[in-house]
Amino acid sequence: MARTPQPGPHPGSSSAEMSRRMGVVKKRDNGPEMAVRRLLHAAGLRYRVAWPVPGQRRRTIDIAFTRARLAVFIDGCFWHGCPLHATSPKANAAWWAEKIATNQARDADVTAQLRELAWTVLRFWEHEPPGDVVMRIVEALEGIAAGQGAVSSTCSSNAPMKSPE
Repeated sequence: MARTPQPGPHPGSSSAEMSRRMGVVKKRDNGPEMAVRRLLHAAGLRYRVAWPVPGQRRRTIDIAFTRARLAVFIDGCFWHGCPLHATSPKANAAWWAEKIATNQARDADVTAQLRELAWTVLRFWEHEPPGDVVMRIVEALEGIAAGQGAVSSTCSSNAPMKSPE
């Protein structure tokens, strides 16, 4: 896989308050991810959390069903550029635009690599209802178990997804 270019060094926070707020943002175990994981566990499903993407030591799958080769990502609206809820910071706007574009390119690279390794990849936005997300995951697992192979990596129809390719 080609290495995703980086946006360069962060130009610095616009204020101490903004620095504090960004510093407490969780990479994993955040609210949307935990809500989905709780429902999956309650449904009797077992999975791995922060499972390494094969061949990419710094990339992880949010929720991985390793036997079924199903990778689930819960993408944050700000960090991954949700078309419905993304916001553009006013301070350091050019750097942030490049940063989010880099995140999207990395998402596409990871999705492509996992597909090449015969994984099914599902990506959801953090604002999607956890129950709907779990329903799509269960449907994908049932399809894989029935031998129907991989399903497309799209989000719900009310939340357009960035292009996986």
